[in-house]
Amino acid sequence: MNSSKSPGLAGFGVLKNSTCHTEKKISVFFSIIFMTAGILSNSLAIVILMKAYQRFRQKSKASFLLLASGLVVTDLFGHLINGAIAVFVYASDKDWIRFNQSNILCSVFGICMVFFGLCPLFLGSVMAVERCIGVTKPIFHSTKMTSRHVKMMLTMVCLFAVLIALLPILRFRAYQIQASRTWCFYKTEHVEDWEDRFYLLLFSCLGFLALAISFLCNAVTGITLLRVKFKSQQRQGRSHHFEMIIQLLAIMCVSCICWSPFLVTMARIGINEGGSKETCETILFALRMATWNQILDPWVYILLRKAVLKNLYKITSGCCGVHVINLHMWELSSIKNSLKVAAISESPGSSKQINLQPLSSMGQ
Repeated sequence: MNSSKSPGLAGFGVLKNSTCHTEKKISVFFSIIFMTAGILSNSLAIVILMKAYQRFRQKSKASFLLLASGLVVTDLFGHLINGAIAVFVYASDKDWIRFNQSNILCSVFGICMVFFGLCPLFLGSVMAVERCIGVTKPIFHSTKMTSRHVKMMLTMVCLFAVLIALLPILRFRAYQIQASRTWCFYKTEHVEDWEDRFYLLLFSCLGFLALAISFLCNAVTGITLLRVKFKSQQRQGRSHHFEMIIQLLAIMCVSCICWSPFLVTMARIGINEGGSKETCETILFALRMATWNQILDPWVYILLRKAVLKNLYKITSGCCGVHVINLHMWELSSIKNSLKVAAISESPGSSKQINLQPLSSMGQ
């Protein structure tokens, strides 16, 4: 209790009674691999985003590109900062008493872990909401979802994540060195105080809420796209539908698979009053799973594009000998076609035959 409120001694008790021993070579290998893969993938995604923004400056794409850029930049800095601190800790033989007398490094590490953990989840949910609005309400999206509004949302999300990360510091509750002595986070050993449990549950609840919002919005988007596809009975929109549905399924699967173990582990530690049965190895495994989400984010959001799906279709159709979709339909603009199909399907005063015929002529 006293060590959690004393910044100078916070977390050092775990160094003496630690029962978690990680092999240094394997741990350093994991840290370097995660950091390198995250930096390379997110840097590549940033380059692709910059080129896409220069090529397509439509208002319908501007909001998505801004949100995607914010997500990728956040992941990039997360890998740079957290990875650099982790490698430094390993290089110093995890001797926190020598280089962390004032607990400044542990506090910075803990703040970064919370911020760069929650911020991508928040941005993913905001992107899901934006995409849902763009598909279900294209007219409202094109008129109200301006670049200024998107930048304001990005700022608010980042400020909220910073506030959550600084909350223990503002309450004079220092971050703790974990049992593996390789990272800092909320107190996860012998959690008996209500405030320590509150931080763990708050982190888990916010993470699950972001995942739930993403799942709900992506489900609504997918159902809407399928309804428009079957309602229009036109082949022109199929490429866009398949592209969007594949992206939505990949986003939901990657986020849930990568983050669920860590969020569940933190929630169980916070709920189990008077002690937790979670081992250090379990927590480290869950942490590494969550780290993979930031590595896979750019590949799911940015690199799983129309061109990649087109090449996969060519390979699959060549192997299986099945021809279902006309390949020239991939040349249609995905977002533009989606807005037109959705707008036509929502128009109350026009008939389907008259409105769908111009769209059919455009695809040819």
